[in-house]
Amino acid sequence: MQVNGIICLDKPEGITSFGCCAFFRRLLGVKKVGHAGTLDPMATGVLPILVGRATRALSLLPVQDKRYTTTLRLGFVSDTQDIWGSVSATGCALPSLNEIKEALARFKG
Repeated sequence: MQVNGIICLDKPEGITSFGCCAFFRRLLGVKKVGHAGTLDPMATGVLPILVGRATRALSLLPVQDKRYTTTLRLGFVSDTQDIWGSVSATGCALPSLNEIKEALARFKG
């Protein structure tokens, strides 16, 4: 049986977009599996997975900018500079609201 189609996956945190494709390759026993867009490993959200002949439709899908909703935790340092590292310092000086706005503006693209 040939498997073709698009799966709208609610990607969990901690797995890459490529890892999601690898999972569906094994699960469905098909070679042609791709994803429309990329979500960072820490991000969750909808990741379209294209299977079989549906991979040809990738260029037909609408292109949109990624948007992230996040929560900031200020006042600590981790050894990996992310949420998964061990906390190496706490009680750090907090930035002002203006400093936060200026830093966030650099991420707009």
